This record gives sequence, C-alpha cells and structure tokens, in this order.
Amino acid sequence: MRSHHAILSQLEKCKTMKELKIIQGLMITTSQVRNVIPLSRLIDFCVNPATGDLLYAQTIFLRVDHPSVYMWNSLIRGFSNADQQRKVLQLYEEMQRLAYLPDHFTFPFVLGACAKIPDHRNGECVHDRIVKTGFSSDSYVSGSLIHMYVSCADIERGRKVFAEIPIKNVVAWSTLIAGYVNNAQASEAVKVFDEMELAGVEPNAMTMVNVLVACGRSRDVETGKRVHSLICQRVADPGNPKSNWSSNIVLATALQDMYAKCGSLILARNLFDNLPRRNVVSWNSMISGYNQYGRASEALRLFSRMSAEGLKPDKVTLLSLMGACSQLGYLLAGQLIHAYIQKNGNHKDLAISTSLLDMYVKAGDTNSALQVFGGLERKDVKAWTSMITGLGVHGHGKEALQLFREMQGVGIVPDHITYIGVLCSCSRAGLVEEGREQFNSMKNEYGITPLIEHYGCMVDLLSRSGYLAEAERIIASMPVQPNTAIWGALLSGCKTYGNADIAERIGDQITQLNPHGSGIYLLLSHIFAQGGIWRMVERVRQLMKCRGVCKTGGYSSLQTKLLNP
Repeated sequence: MRSHHAILSQLEKCKTMKELKIIQGLMITTSQVRNVIPLSRLIDFCVNPATGDLLYAQTIFLRVDHPSVYMWNSLIRGFSNADQQRKVLQLYEEMQRLAYLPDHFTFPFVLGACAKIPDHRNGECVHDRIVKTGFSSDSYVSGSLIHMYVSCADIERGRKVFAEIPIKNVVAWSTLIAGYVNNAQASEAVKVFDEMELAGVEPNAMTMVNVLVACGRSRDVETGKRVHSLICQRVADPGNPKSNWSSNIVLATALQDMYAKCGSLILARNLFDNLPRRNVVSWNSMISGYNQYGRASEALRLFSRMSAEGLKPDKVTLLSLMGACSQLGYLLAGQLIHAYIQKNGNHKDLAISTSLLDMYVKAGDTNSALQVFGGLERKDVKAWTSMITGLGVHGHGKEALQLFREMQGVGIVPDHITYIGVLCSCSRAGLVEEGREQFNSMKNEYGITPLIEHYGCMVDLLSRSGYLAEAERIIASMPVQPNTAIWGALLSGCKTYGNADIAERIGDQITQLNPHGSGIYLLLSHIFAQGGIWRMVERVRQLMKCRGVCKTGGYSSLQTKLLNP
C-alpha cells in the first residue's frame, strides 16, 4: 500500500516523459504496473498534449490485459485532442467489439469526432447506441448530439434532439443557435434566442457572439441593439459573473461586426474606436463594412491606419481592399496591393487572384486582368466568368466568346452568371447570330432557365441591331413581367430605327410600370414626334403632368444609356 501511494505521489509531481519512464520502471519492479489506478494516471499523463506522448500512451494501453473504461476514455480523449478523429472512431468500434460499455464520458468525444469529420452515418449509429444504453437524458451527451447533427448539416434532427431534452441548459440552447448560424439560417437562430429568453435561461458570452453573428447576417439591427443592451446591463452590474464580458475581445468584435454588417457604420466605428485592443478581425470588420456600404475611401484610409499600427493584412483584408479599389477605379492602389500579394505569396489563393482579376477588369485594364487570369494555377467558373464579362464590357466581344469556348473545352460548366457575361458581350459587340446561338444553348445544352437579366441582354442585342419585332416577341415570351430597363432597350432601338409603330404598341405597357424620372417619357415623346404621331406626344406630356414627372436638364446613367445607345 505504501508503494501504491508513493507511486501516485511521484506521478503527481512528474513533469516530463523522461521522469514518467523512470516511474514506470519503478512500477514494474514493485508490481504496481498491474494496479489500475497508477496505470490510469500513467496513461493520463501520456495523453496530455502539453507534456505527453500519445503513441507511448497507446503502447502502454495495448499491454494492459483488461483496460478499464476510464483508460479507454483517456486514450480516446488523447486522440480527440490531437485532432485524429478517425482514430477516435476506430477506438470506439474496438471498445464495443471487445464488449466494453461506453459511458457518458465516451460518447461526447466520439460525437465530437463525427462532427469534425463530419460523419453523419456514424453519428446516427452512436445516437442509436446512446438510446439503447440510456444516456439520452445526460445533458453533456445530448448537447454533443445536437452539435454532431448541426455540424453534419442535419439541423432538423438537431432540433428534434433539443426538443426531447427535459431540462435545457445554456449549452444546449447555444449549440442549437450556433447550428442555425453555421447552416445559413440566421433568422431561425434569432428566433431560438427569443425562445431562450422566454424560457428564462441566462445566455453566456458565446451565445451572445452567435446571436450577434445571426443579427449581422440577417440585417436584424433591432435584435442586435437588444442584445447590445443586455450585454451593457450585465457589464454594468458588478455582482454579475458576466461583468467580465467587457474585456471579451471576441464579444466586442462581434458587436462591432453586427453594426457594420447592418449598415450602422457610426455605431460600429464608435465601438471600434473604443476597443481596449484591436486584432485583425476587428480591423477587417470595419474595413469590410465601409466597403460593403459604398464608402470605399474610408475603407482604404482605415487600412492605412491599420498598416501604421503594424498589423499585417490577411486574406479577408486583401479581398476587402481590392473590392474598395474596384468601387473607386483606383488602378494605382490596386497595383500596389497586387505587388504586396505577389511579395507575400498570396497570389496562389484562387479567391484573392479572382478578386484581383475583377479589380483590373473594373478599372478597365484588361491586359493586366488577362495576365492574372493566365497565371492562375486553377481556374474555377467564377474566374472564367469574371474574365469573359470583363472582356465583353470593354468591347472585346469576340475575344470574350473565344474565351468562353476555351472554358467549355476544358470542361468547366458555365452557370447563369457566365451566360449573362456571354450575352452582354454579344450585345456590346453586335454579334446577333452568336447571341441567338448562346441563348438557345444555355437552355438546351445546360438546362439553365433564363432569368430577367438574360432576356434583357437579348432584347438589348436585338434592339441595337434593328431586330425590333424579334425583340418584341422575346419580351412577349418572358415568364416574368419585363422591367423598365428591358422596355427601355426596345424603345431605344425604336428611336434609332425610327419605329413609331412598336413604340405606340408598347407605350401603354411601359407607362403602367410608372417609371421614375423623365427619361422613359421623353424617349417615348421623341419617338412619337419623329413619327409625326402628335396625339401620342400630347398623351405622354399629359401623363407626365398627371404623375408629377418633371423634365430634367440632366439624365441618370440609365437615361443616358437609353437615349444614346
């Protein structure tokens, strides 16, 4: 007995594997190696990721004739902490094959492995085993079950497990909320939080973080403000254990990010400026917010401050910066970012390279865009689409179509956005026959149902080229109501080719849409005046007067496009 206590005492003081092996030798010489408690402590030390040796732990475990369930759990925990999830599942299967009964410590680690892989099939098998062994009511196990299901994108099963828990603790509620957030159901996450409040369960910091993420994604600033108020109440109460939330950088950043995503940029900036410390995520959130809401100049200025404070931009920063340069058409700034990307090896990242390509396209530098495109190690449909659209927009319609054929030749399947770029390219270059061919192949070869944007491109192409009757037939065949831009494209063609008959025929349909601004009305009036249909000119003027539409001296970009095709 004295040897037993001495061994345990030495194991408590043990700091390194070298010391542990000396103690193991002592255990062998004193026959303590067969004693389950010291042996369990020996394995516990070895599975500790800070000081141990997981493979050595497995070697000790394999030499034990009859390992306890505790030992099985220790080894499973070790491989789980080492992120070797397949090994966790192997040990679990071996444990059952040898007739050992898993307990409420085993199941959460195994379910965690199923969640990380993710492995829905094995997760369901573990669930069945939990039901049969009577551990369904264990809060730790049930929380792990919810996490497994939502991590495997089976949110309904996760919700069902949650509903069956008799007493739902904060972990169960938070896990379900996080599940909805991670499965792109932000509004549902907010609803679950409302239910949690009604149930009187106190949220923890991670609950609040996930709810704020949900509010940001669903643009629910009102709920976000309510969560902000709850946080302030708890921080202000010195007797509340949650008063330390004020120093939680993750929670503070989530709050700032919520306001930024909801467009409340002044509130977001106030929070940002008052953060006790700022990490890259904080900076990215604010830069992205400015960029998202059309304040690209502020985004670039904030990045200058970030650089001055010595913080290195990451992928998210670079994507936001290139988005800002695209908005402003700042080619020089974009070139500087490009140089930084090349210097730091980020050019191999597909998302960054595609964003860089898009920036050059929007700045009108198609040669640089083609260089970036040519240097891509792997080209996805988004990269091909950006390059095709860029060439088309800048008047290189034939080159855009050639690139599209190359894309098809290497087996990349175009999507509906690709075809918008292709049809737009045909329209800009006046390639009528090619436009008809691509519009038909989109439907017949790839099964893509045309959207209003595709119809708009075809109407624009045909109207520019004088095929006004065909353009009118396409509008009539549309399964959706044509918008003002589509009617405007046809009207523009009528003006160019002096076709007052079609303009008169479609005039009522256009004015029923009650278009804003005077552009459409003036265009109609001009066409009727050209054709000498003065009764229609007077009718349009009366309609403008009735609707309070004033003739303006200048035109919007849409009006300019319509009047100057």
